[in-house]
Amino acid sequence: MRLQLALNVKDLDAAIAYYSELFGTSVHKRKPGYANFSIEDPPLKLVLFEAPDADQPLNHLGVEASEQSEIDCAAARLSQARLNDSEQQDENCCFATQNKVWSTDPNGTRWEWYRVLEDTTSFGDDTNTPGPSQSAVR
Repeated sequence: MRLQLALNVKDLDAAIAYYSELFGTSVHKRKPGYANFSIEDPPLKLVLFEAPDADQPLNHLGVEASEQSEIDCAAARLSQARLNDSEQQDENCCFATQNKVWSTDPNGTRWEWYRVLEDTTSFGDDTNTPGPSQSAVR
């Protein structure tokens, strides 16, 4: 597993240039209004959403899992604690098909536990994740 940090950025090209230098790595996936980095050290999935009108830079936080059992365990734990907002299977989001579970902390910060099943060519229609054309932070 590794942590995910999803940020709203005003200028995607400038943010990619900055984070490429900051972490000494190139962008992993680049699409219109969207980019992500798969950083090994420190283990981090950095996701950038181009959202010039966003109220704040934080879009959401997450935990990227490598095995479905990690998602299942998180879903069960969050459900038992009554912290589970929703679960999604085979959801097309962020140019990938994913299984995920969502939770919201007391301050309104969204967290997702997710596993990428495969890459896709479209952003998707996951209404839990504001994307390149959405500026609201959920």
